[in-house]
Amino acid sequence: MTVTASHSPPGDQGPRPGPDPAPRPEAAPSAVATVLPARRPGGLSTRADSRRNLSTLHATDVYALLGAGAAALAVTWLMFDRLLPFNGTLGFLVIAYALFVGFYALLVSFDEDGPAVRDRVAAVVVQSLGLVMLAALAFVVVYTLYEGREALPHLNFYTQSMADAGPVEPLSVGGILHAIVGTLWQISIALVICIPTGLVCAVFLNEVPGAFSRFVRTIVEAMTALPSIVAGLFIYATIILGLGFDRSGLAAALAISVMMLPIIIRASDVVIRLVPGTLREASYALGTSRWRTVWHVVLPTSRSGLTTAVILGTARGVGETSPVLLTAGFTAELNTNPLQDPMVSLPLAAFELVKSPEPTYIARGFGTAAVLLVLVLVLFVIARVIGGRGPGKLTRRQEHRRVRASRRDAQRFAARAAAPGSAGAGAASTDSTASSVSTRSTT
Repeated sequence: MTVTASHSPPGDQGPRPGPDPAPRPEAAPSAVATVLPARRPGGLSTRADSRRNLSTLHATDVYALLGAGAAALAVTWLMFDRLLPFNGTLGFLVIAYALFVGFYALLVSFDEDGPAVRDRVAAVVVQSLGLVMLAALAFVVVYTLYEGREALPHLNFYTQSMADAGPVEPLSVGGILHAIVGTLWQISIALVICIPTGLVCAVFLNEVPGAFSRFVRTIVEAMTALPSIVAGLFIYATIILGLGFDRSGLAAALAISVMMLPIIIRASDVVIRLVPGTLREASYALGTSRWRTVWHVVLPTSRSGLTTAVILGTARGVGETSPVLLTAGFTAELNTNPLQDPMVSLPLAAFELVKSPEPTYIARGFGTAAVLLVLVLVLFVIARVIGGRGPGKLTRRQEHRRVRASRRDAQRFAARAAAPGSAGAGAASTDSTASSVSTRSTT
């Protein structure tokens, strides 16, 4: 009797005696199989039509814009002048724009499919509305500068008040120094009140969630649409009539603060909410308290956004007229004390000067408005310089202080390593590593 093993031992390649094993049945073919497409002779298979990049401007797009514009103008002129009894510049522009969008969609549909047509039409609508807003802003700025061109070149316009300038005095007499000083005082006091209050409230809304924070957020959102005259009446009734204070720059600053505070809180709330939660979790994992996490992680990360929030609030407050009119009064003299006597601001001075029928007063009013525009621009530039740096980016003075601190640490470590009885270079190296980690953490 012969016994055959199922597997041959290693190294045994020769035939073994005995009968051949029975052949195994073949496996049935699988019902589901993956079939690859045949390879083309030229290489990989490619689609016959290529996807078009929707963000690229082609010659056909320019032709479509020009053709739609010409057709819209022609059809609108035909409707207004020949067919229908329409008139008016505003109606002409509105109908021409509607026809322009329709003709442009029709022309683009000859070469594109549905999604591309919708994309092109949406892009044209958004860009045209942006151009309209830019043109309106440019018109306001240019018109203000043009109307105030007669008063702006005079040096006395910036160094004198209107105390000695009558209605018939030339532009070489009198100026808006009292309005510039009043605006700076009022905005400074309002910022001193609103910046810490607004930032603390925004931090509270994000870091201490609950029913009370939701209530405060609802009140803040409602106050963002508060009319300016209501803020002026509130301060007038409580501070001037209720407490017996006179009209002054402080009362005007309080009224401006009522207008600025909701804007700063709401914008800061949105900015702090965008800080990644992983940064807070990493800080808490290191054993840091909530206060140190907010001070060293949340606020530095959102510094640029918080600066923008302060800018928005300042832009809202610097142009207010009705609250200042009710709470600060009007005067033509220079007043540097915000605690007593009326104090005028730039918007209020422009409002009062433009109402006069005298051409010199009107020129001074537009010049005052131009100075207000320049002042707001300077504030924006300063804010961008201060808050434009990203998190961890140091100024030159801060970098210089860090370099000097590193040198002092290196000298101290070297002296410790050379001192008799010291722990040696290992301890100095450990201290140096700990100092480096602390420096990076502070940065």
